Amino acid sequence: MLCSREEVGALEVAISHAASPRERGVHAQLLAPLGNLSYLQDLEPGERIQRERRADVLLGWNPLLELGQDACREMEKLRMVQLFSAGADHLDPRVFPEDAILCSNAGVFAQPMAEHVLAMALALSKRLLQGHEELRRGILDQRTPSRALRGSTVGVIGYGGIGRAVGEAFRALGCSILAINRGGPIADPVEFHGMLRDLDAVLSRSDIVVLSAALTPETRGLIGRRELSLLREESIIINVARAAIWDEDALYEHLKGHPKVLAGIDVWWEEPFRGQPFRVRHPFLGLPNVLGSPHNSGVTQGAVIGAVERACQNVARFLRGEEPQGILRRADLFGA
Repeated sequence: MLCSREEVGALEVAISHAASPRERGVHAQLLAPLGNLSYLQDLEPGERIQRERRADVLLGWNPLLELGQDACREMEKLRMVQLFSAGADHLDPRVFPEDAILCSNAGVFAQPMAEHVLAMALALSKRLLQGHEELRRGILDQRTPSRALRGSTVGVIGYGGIGRAVGEAFRALGCSILAINRGGPIADPVEFHGMLRDLDAVLSRSDIVVLSAALTPETRGLIGRRELSLLREESIIINVARAAIWDEDALYEHLKGHPKVLAGIDVWWEEPFRGQPFRVRHPFLGLPNVLGSPHNSGVTQGAVIGAVERACQNVARFLRGEEPQGILRRADLFGA
């Protein structure tokens, strides 16, 4: 339900996380003229409960973790939930009113994530970590060849904002792109455009596979033993989406048994963002063909404040009675 002109300035906007002074400056500039702001983490329990129950709009990185599910269920007046994050798989739609609009910040970290993917592909293909470690041990190996990226075929599973940025980065190196998305039009010069039903063909044709799809019931467990068996003998597979897209046990077994397959892992199965301590059930980081990063592919200087600005601009659209962007389909969220 969009806002009316009469409501502008009277709606309650609640922020669920502990916002920094710089973030609050963005909120004041973009949202304060259109609604009343409440920083829920600043309030005493009694006042916080009252503000939560009055809130029309909720902004946060992970409101269920920041406030708790019980508090979110009490926010019966909510008309919009806006995430600062691009991923929304942690959002349980059953907690919020059925008519509330749920919005992600899709694509906001696309450019830095594409750079991270390219950096991982280069580091893996050029054996940078192995070469550094050998030099540290006094070994100067000039004979073991590295791999060239130019001319490679790159399969991008999830050709949305991140996938498009990944495709652009690899095309600049002379690579061809095989794109999989939900079937929407692609204006980019890709060699192939398909849907998830074409996954097998893309996996078997790709030298490099990049997972950048949203985690939905359709993509959870998408890459298992059978799919991994389709990879080329010397392929590179990089995941900057969500760890649950591939099977943890199957991935470890495949990488351990196929040392020429290289993997870049930025996302993990148990992370603090989901309310869990970081833990990996298999020693991935002990494998010589694995390069890991701490789920920070989108974290560059200025990226977080840029995400805050974009999310606030979307809330401002809603508060002005305009259609917001990034509206999520509840069917794509777990528990829907």
